[in-house]
Amino acid sequence: MAVQRKKRKRRELFALGNEAVAEGALLAGCSFYAGYPITPSTEIMEVMANRLPLIEDGVFIQMEDEIASMGATIGASLAGRKAMTATSGPGFALMQEHIGYACMVEAPLVVVNVMRGGPSTGLPTSPAQADVQMARWGTHGDHPIIVLSASNVQECLEMTVTAFNFAEKYRTPVILLLDEVTAHTREKISVPDPDEVEILSRVEPTVPPEWFKPYADTARGVPAMAPIGSGYRTHVTGLTHDVMGYPTQRPDEVKDAMLRLFRKIDQYYGDIQMADEYLLDDAEVAVVAYGSVARSAHLAVEQARERGAKAGLLTLKTLFPFPRPAVEKLTHRCHTVVVPEMNMGQMSREVKRVNNGRTKVRTINRVDGQIITPSEILKAIL
Repeated sequence: MAVQRKKRKRRELFALGNEAVAEGALLAGCSFYAGYPITPSTEIMEVMANRLPLIEDGVFIQMEDEIASMGATIGASLAGRKAMTATSGPGFALMQEHIGYACMVEAPLVVVNVMRGGPSTGLPTSPAQADVQMARWGTHGDHPIIVLSASNVQECLEMTVTAFNFAEKYRTPVILLLDEVTAHTREKISVPDPDEVEILSRVEPTVPPEWFKPYADTARGVPAMAPIGSGYRTHVTGLTHDVMGYPTQRPDEVKDAMLRLFRKIDQYYGDIQMADEYLLDDAEVAVVAYGSVARSAHLAVEQARERGAKAGLLTLKTLFPFPRPAVEKLTHRCHTVVVPEMNMGQMSREVKRVNNGRTKVRTINRVDGQIITPSEILKAIL
């Protein structure tokens, strides 16, 4: 006789975007958090400080600054933990050298940056989207990176799980960008049971320790990862290294190592590049937005439709690698693309690059610490 498994009821709660990030991290299996409090990301740290000590092997540690926080997060990842840190613009700037180190040693981890007005101390409690290009290019040297975004509180949970899955699957740091509005919006969310969610973990070696090559090339370009202390020897260095992890300056080995770092991301664009379409089938004007601005854009598109304008919305959930296919399709079909964002034009730069002069790209930019309203976007559409 077949035994029917009782389906568990989803847990529902009212949460801030930041609190939903913490819920998503715990759902994904995060067991280590190191951080330093900074507005407007602090609620993530507060929830992790309360929750992590209650789970088996959970570790929370407040570090002396963001540089140390990132170093501890890398170390925990290399030791086999799913690890995360969170910060805002000034702290994110301090983390950049360590983000480059994480790229080079291929440490899977998640960095959440809740963006605020800048530069420098700027507007600590006001929204901005001014760290988009820093997330892609902030650390030095050629490097691939995955940058995600969330536009509502439920997505904060879901995209955090996705960030951990991408980090583990591709053995890379993943950056999740929120803005202050999304982070501090409180909404009802549904927290699924862990059995209902796909949770990925890094591939560990199956060969004997004496055969193990910690940076060996594979069909996927992602080497197996042995936790430090597990009996497999792994040499960890920020220097360009060979397949055994030892520093090298041989041109062939340097080239192979760099090409593999890019290939493990490039060949899976179809998996990584995510965007949501709304009313785009017959759209003549398309809005491309991300974060909280996408919510304003959603209402603006509906209001435009009520007035007879054929408008649609593309909400970017992956910012980098930039979802070129989804945006390029719009530039062939629409006579105007509107890009609203709370900066001087960081994502519109990418849209214009993909557009290549095919259609009109109209930008809406605010840098005064205020949100972009639906009426501003509607005006641009009409």
